[in-house]
Amino acid sequence: AQGVRIVEPPGGHAIYLDAGHFCEHLTPDELPGQALLCALYRHAGIRAVEIGSVMFGKVDPITGQTYHPPMQLVRLAIPRRVYTQSHIDYVIEAVTEVFQNRKQIRGLKFTEAPK
Repeated sequence: AQGVRIVEPPGGHAIYLDAGHFCEHLTPDELPGQALLCALYRHAGIRAVEIGSVMFGKVDPITGQTYHPPMQLVRLAIPRRVYTQSHIDYVIEAVTEVFQNRKQIRGLKFTEAPK
């Protein structure tokens, strides 16, 4: 209802946010999923995992060109019998607030990486 795109249908164990849409002002080279993770953590202490260019991106060892996966996602896992409805409502509210200010999310880049 707030315009945040998720992978449909939502699962019982996790919700996948479409970070590519959420941060459409960022290119895959700017790691939108990882940038969204940082924004959620800074804003509300929400920890999640990126499933996109950091997890599945590949660099061609000869050309140095980076290949990005087709989707940039953020996985919000929901452990069974651990959280209450108020916890879920908190996450929904926080994600909505970050989404409303999404243009302020800045891209990230690797400054160093092992071969």
